[in-house]
Amino acid sequence: MAEPHIVLDNVHKSFGSKHVLRGVNVGVGKGRSLAIIGGSGTGKSVTLKCILGLLQPDSGSIRIGGEEIIGLKGEARDRMLARFGMLFQGAALFDSLNVWRNVAFGLMQGERKMKAREANAIAIDKMAQVGLGPELANANPADLSGGMRKRVGLARAIAPEPEIIFFDEPTTGLDPIMGDVINNLIVDCTRRLGATTITITHDMASARKIADDIAMIYKGKIVWHGPANEIDCSNNAYVEQFIHGREEGPIQVDL
Repeated sequence: MAEPHIVLDNVHKSFGSKHVLRGVNVGVGKGRSLAIIGGSGTGKSVTLKCILGLLQPDSGSIRIGGEEIIGLKGEARDRMLARFGMLFQGAALFDSLNVWRNVAFGLMQGERKMKAREANAIAIDKMAQVGLGPELANANPADLSGGMRKRVGLARAIAPEPEIIFFDEPTTGLDPIMGDVINNLIVDCTRRLGATTITITHDMASARKIADDIAMIYKGKIVWHGPANEIDCSNNAYVEQFIHGREEGPIQVDL
């Protein structure tokens, strides 16, 4: 049986005496979508940063397509990063650049270094895929609503047609209706690309809509992992408490 596209094997990460990841084991198959759920401070963001190479795990293994990526440097790391797309929590747009240049940013950097005219054409096409018209191409990101900024961020994430896309709390700061719009766009865009995706979120509506599989992390360990359509019958006390928002249960709430 082939190894999943992305595999985390016994990954540990501490900051001084604070142990954040305590042996994370999880994988996601090629072309599938995994949502990692959990409360604040459970290790979701640190897990994502370790995959991206923004943080170096203390021990364990992270493999993509069978290749160990921990410790990659120089050109090897650049080639690996070129395979990723990312939608950041706050969209993380450059306010000094107009919309189309934000979308095309990755296309005009690094090895690609596309000419502006070619990059602009791709940016306009990707904007259309997320429901943004060409009249917004020269708009200032600061003048856009939160939902529109998320769309621009999504267009930027898919512009290089990456093999893997990460979504960091994609619906944070959005009302439920706009959150559902963004979720549907994510599903549509990633299926069109055939990309492997990992989403970190505490929003169960988002996880249910986006994910094929869901993994729950608590105190730096995966406490449940299974198909998204089985989460309501997981028979897992951690999952049950989290998805129903109950105070009582094994999850300890720090007040």
